[in-house]
Amino acid sequence: MAALDQPLPSTTLPQVGPVTRGSRKTRTGEVISSSMNKTIVVRTVTRVPHPKFGKIVKQMKKFYAHDEQNQAKTGDTVRIMETRPLSKLKRWRLVEVVHK
Repeated sequence: MAALDQPLPSTTLPQVGPVTRGSRKTRTGEVISSSMNKTIVVRTVTRVPHPKFGKIVKQMKKFYAHDEQNQAKTGDTVRIMETRPLSKLKRWRLVEVVHK
């Protein structure tokens, strides 16, 4: 019974500095659709060599991005950044409109 009255020995936890998160991917592309509310569709073009022939070919990919103020319009060049999943398809958010 006396053992229960004794305070437990204090254990010190290792000191952890501020949590830093890794850098997030960014892409630059053209807005091809802005008809949805707070969502834009951005097409990015990447130039890569063909695996067999070596010729430079363009690869196009569409990204759904969150646009909180509905500021990007079709035809604008924008920069988007990777973020947590916001919906079924949205994993990117608008950082800035580079060129209108």
